Amino acid sequence: MTKEKMASYLWNLPEQFAAMLQQGIQLSPNYKRKYYNIMVTGLGGSAIGGDILRTYALTRAGIPVTVNRDYDVPAFIDENSLVLAASYSGNTEETLSAYRQARERGASLIAVTSGGKLADIANADGSAVVNIPGGLSPRAATGYLFSPLALILQELDIVDGVSEDLNEVVGVLQDMRREIGTDAPWEGNPARQIARDLKGRLPLIWGSASHTDIAALRWKTQINENAKCPVFCNSFPELNHNEIVGFEIPEEILSYIAIVMLRDPEDHAQVQKRMDISKQIVQDRVARFLEVECRGQGFLAKFYSLAYLGDYVSFYLAEEYGINPTPVAVIDFLKSELNR
Repeated sequence: MTKEKMASYLWNLPEQFAAMLQQGIQLSPNYKRKYYNIMVTGLGGSAIGGDILRTYALTRAGIPVTVNRDYDVPAFIDENSLVLAASYSGNTEETLSAYRQARERGASLIAVTSGGKLADIANADGSAVVNIPGGLSPRAATGYLFSPLALILQELDIVDGVSEDLNEVVGVLQDMRREIGTDAPWEGNPARQIARDLKGRLPLIWGSASHTDIAALRWKTQINENAKCPVFCNSFPELNHNEIVGFEIPEEILSYIAIVMLRDPEDHAQVQKRMDISKQIVQDRVARFLEVECRGQGFLAKFYSLAYLGDYVSFYLAEEYGINPTPVAVIDFLKSELNR
C-alpha cells in the first residue's frame, strides 16, 4: 500500500457523501416508531461517525444519541432503543459483541458495514443492513460511515434537513481539495504549511465542546494513524479548568509543543473569550500556536472543513517524516496477537 493510495482516498472523500446521498436509505415501516434513545456502537474510524452524529443531533434530535466503544452495551439499552452498529469491515470484535448484547436486550438494530460477520448476523436476524463500499482504510471512509447514520435519522423523522447539509459538505470539500490537495502549489497550501509547523513537535489540538471538539479528535486520530506520531487533544471550556495550568514546566518539553486551535464563529461567546485569553497565556511558552477557522454554514460542512484539513495535514506530516501513511502495522499486529 503506497502513500498514493491514501492521497486518492483523501481526494475522493467528497464523492463518498455524494454516493450515499444518491443511494439513500429505505427502512422497513417497523423501524418508524418512538425510541427513547439511540446508540451508535463501533470503534476507530467506524466510531467517529457516531461522535459526529451525537454532536450533530444535540440541537436537532429530541432524544439522546450516545456512542459506545466497548464489548458491552450500557444498562439503558432495551426494547425502546435504536442501536446503529457501525463496522467498516464487519469483523470488529467489540462491535459484534455489542450487537449481540443489544439484540438480547430487544433493541432495534441497524448495521452499517461493507460486509463481514456483522452483515451475515444482521441479515440472519432480519435486521436492516446498510451496505457501503469496501476496499478502503476505515479512517478514509468517513463519508461512507457517517452519511448513512445521519440519513437513517432523517428517514425516521428524528432529524430533518440532513440531505441538504450533506450536499453542502460535498461542495465545501470539493472547493477545499483544490487548495490543499497534492496538486496544489506548495506555497499556497495551508495543509502543507501546518504540517511543516508540526514536524519535530508534539501537536496539541484544541477544540470547543459541541462545536469543534470532534474535529480536534479527528485531527488526533488521523495524525496518529497517518503520521505515526503522538498527538493529544482537548476542548474548551473544560481545558480552562485544568490543562491551561500545565504550561510552566518542564521548559524543554514545552519548547516542543505546537498547539492548533480550531475555531467556529458560532462558538459560545464566553468560549471565544476563553480561547483568546488562553492564547495570550500560552503562545509564548510553546513552539508554535496556530489557529484554524472552519468554513461553510451548516454544522456538518463546518465540521468536515476542519476534519478534511486535518486529514491532509496528517498526510503531509507523514511525508515530512518520510513515512507511508497508508498501512497501520501496529494495529495489524495487535489484531493478530488477539486472534492467537
